[in-house]
Amino acid sequence: MAKRKTKSKPTTKKRLALPKFNLNNQQKLVLGSFLAILGLLLFIAFVSFLFTGKADQSVLTEFTSREVKTQNWLSKSGAWLSDFFIQRGFGVASFIFSGLVFLSGVYVLMNINKAKLRKHWFWGILIIIWTSILLGFFGGKNDILGGTVGFELNTFLQDYIGKIGVALLLLFGLITYLAIRFKLTFESFSKLFKSAKKDIKEELSSMKEDVIAPLDNNLTEEAEAIKSAFEIPLDDDEEEDIEPELKPVKDTKKETPAPLEVRVNESEDEETDLEIKVEEVKEEISETDNLANKLVEDFGQFDPTLELAKYQFPTLELLKKYDTEGIKINQEELEENKNRIVETLSNYKIGISSIKATIGPTVTLYEIVPDAGIRISKIKNLEDDIALSLSALGIRIIAPIPGKGTIGIEVPNKNSTIVSMRSVIASKKFQNSEMHLPIALGKTISNETFVVDLAKMPHLLMAGATGQGKSVGLNAVLTSLLYKKHPAEVKFILVDPKKVELTLFNKIERHYLAKLPDSEDAIITDNTKVINTLNSLCIEMDNRYELLKNAMCRNIVEYNAKFKARKLNPNDGHQFLPYIVLVVDEFADLIMTAGKEVETPIARLAQLARAIGIHLIIATQRPSVNVITGIIKANFPARIAFRVTSKIDSRTILDGSGADQLIGRGDMLYTQGNDLIRVQCAFVDTPEVERITDFIGSQKAYPDAYMLPEYVGEESGTGIDVDIADRDALFKDAAIVIVTAQQGSASLLQRKLKLGYNRAGRLIDQLEAAGIVGPFEGSKARQVLVPDITALEKLLENEI
Repeated sequence: MAKRKTKSKPTTKKRLALPKFNLNNQQKLVLGSFLAILGLLLFIAFVSFLFTGKADQSVLTEFTSREVKTQNWLSKSGAWLSDFFIQRGFGVASFIFSGLVFLSGVYVLMNINKAKLRKHWFWGILIIIWTSILLGFFGGKNDILGGTVGFELNTFLQDYIGKIGVALLLLFGLITYLAIRFKLTFESFSKLFKSAKKDIKEELSSMKEDVIAPLDNNLTEEAEAIKSAFEIPLDDDEEEDIEPELKPVKDTKKETPAPLEVRVNESEDEETDLEIKVEEVKEEISETDNLANKLVEDFGQFDPTLELAKYQFPTLELLKKYDTEGIKINQEELEENKNRIVETLSNYKIGISSIKATIGPTVTLYEIVPDAGIRISKIKNLEDDIALSLSALGIRIIAPIPGKGTIGIEVPNKNSTIVSMRSVIASKKFQNSEMHLPIALGKTISNETFVVDLAKMPHLLMAGATGQGKSVGLNAVLTSLLYKKHPAEVKFILVDPKKVELTLFNKIERHYLAKLPDSEDAIITDNTKVINTLNSLCIEMDNRYELLKNAMCRNIVEYNAKFKARKLNPNDGHQFLPYIVLVVDEFADLIMTAGKEVETPIARLAQLARAIGIHLIIATQRPSVNVITGIIKANFPARIAFRVTSKIDSRTILDGSGADQLIGRGDMLYTQGNDLIRVQCAFVDTPEVERITDFIGSQKAYPDAYMLPEYVGEESGTGIDVDIADRDALFKDAAIVIVTAQQGSASLLQRKLKLGYNRAGRLIDQLEAAGIVGPFEGSKARQVLVPDITALEKLLENEI
């Protein structure tokens, strides 16, 4: 019997990380000022040393005596420092030290990226050493050009390779520096030589033109007579040879001077020195682009964050750091599970050629390669038998693993590891992500931070039984966006029928939340207000699409980029559009109480709103077909399933089994229409959310929450006639706008007449009472009952 070889997981070598010192703004001011002033003091001392260095040499040994005076501009300290750096150090190259210290102070004060500063120090020190050796090559032992270091290094090198070798070594160092630092190649040197040669030729030719004065052919009459008297007659052959190259072309129709016809008489063997100059035709720029470019030059691009320019993002210290973080490998548990899997499969005559384990926070994935001829379905049917042999809470078999020639068996760990929100927020994958709406959900089985883009989902459906982690998952989504997006870039609409889950986010109402104009609370808990909010969001969607159409843009990214480049005029109704994220904590409760009134606007938003930056996150604890209908499922390709109680619920949410085999406590499956990915959701507790919202709420905010368009429900519509005397002054203008556009909506009046929504709503009611527009029809625009302007004028005349 062949011995089974166990493969232990290779341990990853951790790099030695330097300690990071996070300084606040006051500490940066103090440290930066100190370094900048120190750099200036060193520079002054070094300059003074050039004039007073010899005179101060005799008193350096009596540094502590107050009676001894020095001539250095910085007294004894300056004399000692300059002697240490220049005389005993690197010579005049030490001036670079003062520059590097001053530059460090500037970098700290202006909070510039320290990676560039490290590069300056690295190359600066190399230049100091090279310059010291170069100057020491020409100087003596006590010479200040190269200093003691330059002299000693020269002496050491010359003992082994001689003076010629040192000179060539210095040349090699210079070439290496230019090649690495400035990316120079041999071709760049040859191009430089050719351009210099060309400049010399042009200068010589210009000098010749200056020496040889041009002949003046415009002679007087007397000079012409003298010239003709001395002309010598030529033969016909000679005349042909001296035929001028430029001849005027006769033009009998016009008296203007005729153009010159150019003739070039050259032999086939001669090469022409003429160069063709290609003129680049610049693309025509429209007047609007010129104006936009001028505005950008004068004022820079539009910055939506300017109103809250001093806004500070939440810090990592607000999130809790758990002691149990980090995966601990239990070798005994791995060995035991491996033996039981192999034994169970061998009982059913299934051989295994190899097995590998990948340890995750809560689940370990065992990848097996069965022997040739084994049917996959045979292994898949043994799910319950393997779970029984392992005494596990529930295992999940992936047969086969997509993209691999293996079969996966996911087994829960006996001791699970907490995945903290702090660990996923602090990860490089999240911090360096360039996604529009990045969300850090947790960690995968391979212990990698799992980050997805809500803007590309474009909507998210979450489901799971009670107490399995849905609310924590929603908090993780909101926390991710709070750590990454400025209040000007994203707004939340929070629907919480439970009234207790999302109430903490009330503190950031004027920063991040959106609400209806007449609402007191930004967190929506009443089902009636949910319907109004969803219909208001549909109006917002239509308004945004109108803006995109006028701006000739396809999506919100193109529109905002155009607006930042000042190519869209705010006087035409254009504005910067933030992303809007609608979060519904318990969707089943809304369906039970409101039904189609909720499902219709949700389905409409899910189908159309992705391009204009409105994204939906819907969570429910009852993933049944009457809650998650076919229309909703079709428009929610991205889904998260926490543990559910039955395979039917798993198929409803994921279109397949697997969610019923999860172990709970944040264990979830994520899919975006393709493969299922098992993720341990990041845990963010209520006190952590409270600290984050307190931190944001304590900062300067907008005057009010982001206002959605006002929505007038069907019960608010009026059928009562309005007195003509009480009509708005803009009634006739509004009627003309509505009839011309054949679209009865308050948002149209807002844009065309530049009104607030309340006044536009009153005008719509008056137009309905006058019989110009029809009654309220939900989220659709009202029907216009007057076909054209002529019919409108007759209608208004009859009223008078």
